[in-house]
Amino acid sequence: MDLLTPELGLFFWTLVAFLTLFFILRKFAWGPILQSLGEREKGIADSIATAERVRAEMSQLQSENEKLMAKAIEERTIMLREAKEMKDRMINEAKEQAKVEANKIIADAQLQITQQKNAALTEVKNEIGNLAVEVASRILRKELSAADGQDAYNKMLTEDITLN
Repeated sequence: MDLLTPELGLFFWTLVAFLTLFFILRKFAWGPILQSLGEREKGIADSIATAERVRAEMSQLQSENEKLMAKAIEERTIMLREAKEMKDRMINEAKEQAKVEANKIIADAQLQITQQKNAALTEVKNEIGNLAVEVASRILRKELSAADGQDAYNKMLTEDITLN
């Protein structure tokens, strides 16, 4: 039973500690807490007012958007019509230009074929000349590989030189 009935000294010191803590909290904690609650309440009220203002602006913007949408649909119809006319005109011009270009390309191709043919003939002639020189040089090497062949060739060259 002693546990359930506090003594007067314990009751007094508990009351003193409680009152001390109560005054300290009242002075230092409740003021800032109440101030932050007031600021929070003000912030929430401002947010609600801002939301109402934004909602009104959104409804106004929505009606403006509907008007702009109708105008845009009209403009799109006009632009599509003009684009179709321009497309048809461009196709006709492109066909005519393609015919002119095709004739020009054909003429250029014929000219290039002629030039390439002449170049090929010239190349064949040069190749034949190179082959003839190669054959002649091989024949001369074979003839001049022997010492008596070299002497005969030297005599022939000296006779040609003295005659010229």
